[in-house]
Amino acid sequence: MDVLAWNAMAAKLIGDFAAMPPEARNMVRHVVLDPAAPALYVEWERVAQETVAYLRLAAAHHPDDQALAALVGELSVRSERFRRWWADHRVREKGHGTKLLAHPIVGRLELTYETFVLGDDPDLRLVVYTAAPGSPSDTALEVLAHA
Repeated sequence: MDVLAWNAMAAKLIGDFAAMPPEARNMVRHVVLDPAAPALYVEWERVAQETVAYLRLAAAHHPDDQALAALVGELSVRSERFRRWWADHRVREKGHGTKLLAHPIVGRLELTYETFVLGDDPDLRLVVYTAAPGSPSDTALEVLAHA
């Protein structure tokens, strides 16, 4: 769940990945460790648990991955909740769904996300967030785009 690339809207919506060192650009770190994440994600506990379950899926596909093991170790040391969720042994794919955000600039957003596998590499994915056309969330994204 390393963030390899993003656009300006992703930075405005989730956080400025460019301001982070490359090794910190990771969605699990963001959701579990970023002190702003529980305020951003309206259903933070659900989002965090699903993210950990997705990380467990990745761990099952790559049992010998040293970087992944180091990430699990870091999160285990730094977060009691992560340790508990990891111990649950839940596994979950995160291909699509809805996220509710409480954005500090534009307020509440209901966004749908879709994950696309890129090319022949099942580990390389593009995640796209959208709002229903004409919805309050769509209007809020327009405002955020110009903020």
